[in-house]
Amino acid sequence: MASDLAVPDTAFDHQQQLLKNLARPAARSLGVYNAGLSAEVVQQKYGIARIAKLASNENPLGASPQVVAALEADAQLCAIYSDASSAALRKALAQDTGVDAGNIIIGNGSEDILHMLALAFLSPGDRVVTLIPSFGLHEIFPRMMGADVTMVGVNAQQQFDVEAWETALTTPAKMVIFSNPSNPVGCMLNREGFARIIDAAPQDCVLVIDEAYFEYCETDADYPDSLRVLAEQSRPWIVLRTFSKAYGLAGLRVGYGLASHPELVSLLDRVRTPFNINRSAQVAAVAALQDKQHVRDSIALVTREREIMQADLSALGFHVAPSYANFLFFDCGRPATELAAELLTCGVIIKPWRETGYEQWVRVSIGNEQDNRQFIDSLKRILAEDGA
Repeated sequence: MASDLAVPDTAFDHQQQLLKNLARPAARSLGVYNAGLSAEVVQQKYGIARIAKLASNENPLGASPQVVAALEADAQLCAIYSDASSAALRKALAQDTGVDAGNIIIGNGSEDILHMLALAFLSPGDRVVTLIPSFGLHEIFPRMMGADVTMVGVNAQQQFDVEAWETALTTPAKMVIFSNPSNPVGCMLNREGFARIIDAAPQDCVLVIDEAYFEYCETDADYPDSLRVLAEQSRPWIVLRTFSKAYGLAGLRVGYGLASHPELVSLLDRVRTPFNINRSAQVAAVAALQDKQHVRDSIALVTREREIMQADLSALGFHVAPSYANFLFFDCGRPATELAAELLTCGVIIKPWRETGYEQWVRVSIGNEQDNRQFIDSLKRILAEDGA
């Protein structure tokens, strides 16, 4: 049957060119987000029994047992549409954060909210200021809308370059986006630096603060209380957070935004898909919020293992950026894609960085003790073989 539907090469090539001509120029030139490899794909390709998946910053403890129980109880209702307004989850988040439920937007992961923000606010020629290296969608979604993106780099110490941000923000911008702690570097913008960047931002822009990893450093005395700082100024703003990391719900895709005004939420509601959060994800997120001990245990594991891995990498001679998140970013001294490919043969998945200027840098997630040891031991073997 499939052979009867085969398209002749000439027709196939013609259609490919036609599609390129029909597509918006902004779409044609977009980069593709590097989502990484699944453990199943690597296992099948290399025939390796045990895979250490350290590329996607997932929670090594998984989800709370309370989440599993809630999902089992709700399974019989999977034929019923989810609540399009995510009312129960927004109510739970309002109680947890102190932000009014009317100022909360729920997304299919926080990247879904980034997509909504681009659709709702950006037009061709608008200027967006963001960080480099960065979470790829901070750049991809604005460029999708035809916006011009200014990338502000970290300094030589792999920290936020606050003066460079202040300079970049002297020029008009529609939107300002940065993560804190940053992804992929893991650096933390402290209270003073945060206040300086907010003060420098144009008065008529939308501030987007991505706090996907904030749970890992929120108890640090120098970590800014973004909600308080942002509430004291007049620009519209939104703080993005997620259940994918510290709460262990990456596979269910639940993110949320805490916004300055219900009108901002209303605008995002107009561009989002009606049932963007499935019912299982909503039920799981509500249950996850009730198990704070699981979150504390997850953070404690990451903090302990991160220190060990950082020491191991430093002992091997790698320059490792200081991290306040659940990953490390280090210069491997060679094309990162080459090292990543060698590690795959050892059953280890990491994320080679591909942004210009960072092609030798690797982001590695903090896993459990066994996964982390598999990574370090594999790295040692590769280095020994290279030196032989």
